[in-house]
Amino acid sequence: MPMRYPFEVRDGFFALVCGGWSVQSAASAVGVSWDTGSLWWRTSGLVEPSLRQNRAGGLPGSAPAPVPGAVPGAVPGGVAGAPGAVPGGRRALSSEDRAVIAVLLRQGLSYAGIGAAIGRDKSVVWREVARNRGRDGSYWAPVAHRAAHERRRRPKEFKLAADPGLCGRITDWMDAGWSPGLIAAVLRHDHPGTSIEEKMARVSHETIYQALYVQTRGQLRQDLHRQLSLRRAARKPRGGDQRQTRNPYREAFTISQRPAEAADRAVPGHWEGDLIIGSANRSAVGTLVERTTRFTLLLHLPGQHDADTLAEAMITQMRKLPDHLRRSLTWDRGRELAAYRRIQLDLDMPVYFCDPHSPWQRGTNENTNRLLRHWLTKGTDLSTHTAADLDRIATTLNQRPRPTLNLKTPAQALAELLVA
Repeated sequence: MPMRYPFEVRDGFFALVCGGWSVQSAASAVGVSWDTGSLWWRTSGLVEPSLRQNRAGGLPGSAPAPVPGAVPGAVPGGVAGAPGAVPGGRRALSSEDRAVIAVLLRQGLSYAGIGAAIGRDKSVVWREVARNRGRDGSYWAPVAHRAAHERRRRPKEFKLAADPGLCGRITDWMDAGWSPGLIAAVLRHDHPGTSIEEKMARVSHETIYQALYVQTRGQLRQDLHRQLSLRRAARKPRGGDQRQTRNPYREAFTISQRPAEAADRAVPGHWEGDLIIGSANRSAVGTLVERTTRFTLLLHLPGQHDADTLAEAMITQMRKLPDHLRRSLTWDRGRELAAYRRIQLDLDMPVYFCDPHSPWQRGTNENTNRLLRHWLTKGTDLSTHTAADLDRIATTLNQRPRPTLNLKTPAQALAELLVA
């Protein structure tokens, strides 16, 4: 539908508002109703109507408010050249540049042609229009210049500080044991659009970490860092001494002998395992994770966690699985698996050991153990957890969506394998 008013009238209205006039005053000055002016301003979709406006002044770096009826930013005969162009230079677009872009867009010129006219690359023009286009697809130079100015203003309001509802959802998810990375992935999945509303409904994991570790960032609870897997109140610099104790398993199968199908997760049934240790090394819980589905089993070790006790609990638990889901087990070089030959014989499943000082070779299990620390807290007595408690914890974790599974849960992934 063609516009009821000429382009010059609408552009003059935007120039007045962005120069500091109220919407009502600008509408009256260009000869349109207040309702029409309000509709124009809302559909521009770039500058919040609640921004403070002062009729006495406008934006820093913006052109003065034009006389109603004039053509703001217009270039005689279309466009004569590039105002203030610096070939090859890196500078912000001026209000004159944006006026040229608006006129040439209405004339149907390509981004490359517009870029040549203002002395900039076509990619600069494309990004400018994509960032500052209104909800109705139109591009208005005064509004675009105002929006660019607002984005550059510092200090910026922190995203979570302006959205207590989003803070509440993040708090609930973290109380349930979700990591910042998982929360960010779920928000991206639920709000994939490019509109302002969709972008404001999602945050990155770094934003959540900053809200936890930097003061005055958002409205997350001050104690919420305790829900993280490491429960640190401050970030820890990378690096440091990573020395670990050597273990004597030189005659066992090594991870280099493990079949390639286990490494690329192409075939299910390959497991990784380890112990989660309680306070003073007096209690432990065994963990088993299937590499393809990330399905987790927990081993109840109520009295002690020596080699025989662990082997008995593992054999009892893994015998419940179909044969094709017991293809191999990869373990760290800990003395708790000294009875690995018994495990291999009873389960008909080879056991492979990581290289010395290389726990990253069981990365799936290491990541899972971090998630389990939400319930199996460091420095606590893990023997207080009953077998029913461990089953409940494993079920909760197996029903959590995983980004590596396209936000399916491990339980869903394993169920699909069992049905197949």
